[in-house]
Amino acid sequence: MKRITLEALLAQRQQWDYGQQYTYITGLLEAGRIKPLKASGKNGRKPALYREYWLIEEKKDFGPLLEELKFCLIPQISIDYYLAHPEVYEQERQWVLMLDAWFRNRKDRIQVPESMNERSFEIWGREKFLSKEQGRKILKHCGISPEELNLYETTEPLSYYSHTRTVPQNLLILENKDTFYSMRRHLISGKESIFAVPVSTLIYGAGKGILRSFQDFDLCVEPYMTDGQNQIWYFGDLDYEGIGIWENLAKMCRPGREIRPFCPAYEAMLKKAERIKTLPRTREQQNRNIKDSFFHYFPDELSRKMKQILEEDTYIPQEILNITDF
Repeated sequence: MKRITLEALLAQRQQWDYGQQYTYITGLLEAGRIKPLKASGKNGRKPALYREYWLIEEKKDFGPLLEELKFCLIPQISIDYYLAHPEVYEQERQWVLMLDAWFRNRKDRIQVPESMNERSFEIWGREKFLSKEQGRKILKHCGISPEELNLYETTEPLSYYSHTRTVPQNLLILENKDTFYSMRRHLISGKESIFAVPVSTLIYGAGKGILRSFQDFDLCVEPYMTDGQNQIWYFGDLDYEGIGIWENLAKMCRPGREIRPFCPAYEAMLKKAERIKTLPRTREQQNRNIKDSFFHYFPDELSRKMKQILEEDTYIPQEILNITDF
């Protein structure tokens, strides 16, 4: 209910005498369109009126919409939510009917998997309806999961540089763009190793972006990169976020594949950092909840130094190394 003053109710009737105004207000009360707010007190005139009222909203007749829900939609669409909230169905009806029509008329298409944006356009004529608009909410209200539409989410293609396609080979994932470009220049110049380790392919991770791209690793890259004999390495900032990225990549590996920290690069970072008086401070919003598994790949003394840097709320960025260090 909406609160309204007596003055607002009579705003368009100021030219009437008080008797007419009183009759108008009592008519609204008898019709159930307003209700007095007794705490507001009376206006001090005779006959008296309250100073404020509640506006009573008229109940809308949703009968035809409820009938449509019960008898016109296909069984795949759950009507429970909309029966309890017909006002929401009134707002979302056009989208629900389009989903209903798709199930009726294009059921054969559901056998073929499509990307989220493709399926979204096919059903609603809007490619971002599921990813950025109200599509997921509509599906939830209809009791349908995105998986039931046989769709898949696409990831950003991996950016990589391969110096050679021979197998087996070492692939190195790099968290940051500058290091990717510098190491690529190093290989293009004729070098075949980075920190004395032969490296054939560099992959740009784009920070946490690699976690999305790596889900489709076997689909996104050429066959020589997925060879079972290859070894994948990871090198990122020496901070909580960089280590966290490695931890998540390690969890995502299929059986028989292991991603290891690129230990010689981290060792080079630590050695060069010893010449720096003050290391940069760790950003406050970083998730500090990491495990010890990363440090198990390093000798005890190196692990101790890395942990000390983190515990002091400092970090070493990849960019401490440049092309002259590789």
